[in-house]
Amino acid sequence: MPSLTPLHETYCKWDRSPPSQADVLEGLAQLVSTRLSQVVQDLIQSMQREVLLSVFGVSKQKAIKIQKIAFIDKAYQLGYGVLQQYGVQLLAPGLRQLIALFPDLHQKPLTPRLHFLVGVLNGILGDYLLEQHNPLGLPAVLYDHYGELQQGDLTGRVVIFVHGLCMNHCDWNAHNFAGIGEKLLAQRDNNTMLYLNYNTGRRISANGRSLANVLNDLIKRNPRITSIDLIGHSMGGLVLRSALFYGKQSIHAWVYMVENLVCLGSPHHGAVLERFGFRLQERFRHFPMTKLISQIVNIRSNGILDLRYGSVRDDDWEHNDIRIGELDDNRKPAPLPSHINTFLVAGTIEAEHKQQRSLKIIGDYLVSVKSALGEHPNPRFQLKLPESHKAVFYGLNHFEIQHHASVAEQIAKWFYPHRDEIAQEKIHNYLIKLESMQGIVET
Repeated sequence: MPSLTPLHETYCKWDRSPPSQADVLEGLAQLVSTRLSQVVQDLIQSMQREVLLSVFGVSKQKAIKIQKIAFIDKAYQLGYGVLQQYGVQLLAPGLRQLIALFPDLHQKPLTPRLHFLVGVLNGILGDYLLEQHNPLGLPAVLYDHYGELQQGDLTGRVVIFVHGLCMNHCDWNAHNFAGIGEKLLAQRDNNTMLYLNYNTGRRISANGRSLANVLNDLIKRNPRITSIDLIGHSMGGLVLRSALFYGKQSIHAWVYMVENLVCLGSPHHGAVLERFGFRLQERFRHFPMTKLISQIVNIRSNGILDLRYGSVRDDDWEHNDIRIGELDDNRKPAPLPSHINTFLVAGTIEAEHKQQRSLKIIGDYLVSVKSALGEHPNPRFQLKLPESHKAVFYGLNHFEIQHHASVAEQIAKWFYPHRDEIAQEKIHNYLIKLESMQGIVET
């Protein structure tokens, strides 16, 4: 528990339990009253400098000198102080007054809308929330199929779902589709569906290590679990690969209980938009005004940065000199455990039989088909899987593949390859029995 400061005068909750509604209000109060990060302060100063460069045409050296003039610097500090004072004296106390007026908010779990808000904030600012010990920073927690925290004993087959960037565990069930979980529950194979909620702004490898520990704890508390299946959407697939990598390194028993791994639209070799944004940032950073875009883009979280090339290991990033990373793909391979049946799903907005090169690169809007299917020109990075373990769904964007009925049907076929044969055999036996009964009646 960090020491109390004027910014945290009420309380600063920091443990492994998910945030309550009171925690959300307190976290927002801290956000509006905590001193802005250095990145944001640099951004404000860069905006001032770019105006001097582009509008007034002064040189860079002169712009810096102007900003350092005593009365200009004082005006800047005064404006910044007003913003800080507004947050500290008005917004933060108002939010905390709500907590005081409604103390039962401490026991109230988040609503779906609050889960959405907190998930987005974690995706964008998750590493900053952790650094500031803000209660909005999400721990890695498992929920059951009905949206409640996982409790009680588990037995048999367990399926773990891991969501993507800026999302939350509620996103696995859409209103117009029953979802993958419902489809697998209908197989009546003693399945338990569990859904991970986590801070997607952290490094993917950090989340992978956390998930490895969560699953290790899960099987220790539930020794009657017989097998585990893993399903990840987008970033969630990379987090699962990272968890398997570090779980195997730590000789965790749960790794050897995993039977199936499914990645839905996961950028195994990077996301097009993140890489495109970084290249634009590098290309135009020396031009007037466009350098501002470079500064703004740099505010994105470490989790988003890892999507550039699909980094799942600590040593992909921990030795970089600068936070923004590098233009070249310097990842280390993270091979899949050979005992696990791995299946990869890609979505594409193009229509079947009308393939266009541009749409193939765009893929599902965020991830290309080749990246989602683990295909790479460098053999070190290829996720070498048989074609029967890959599926491309046409006309589906990045978010539809997470819960679409066709995708759910394909996963059920992969998980239960002999289910159709068993059903056909039962129908065949029933027809034979029916024919014999009719023969007896006629006799």
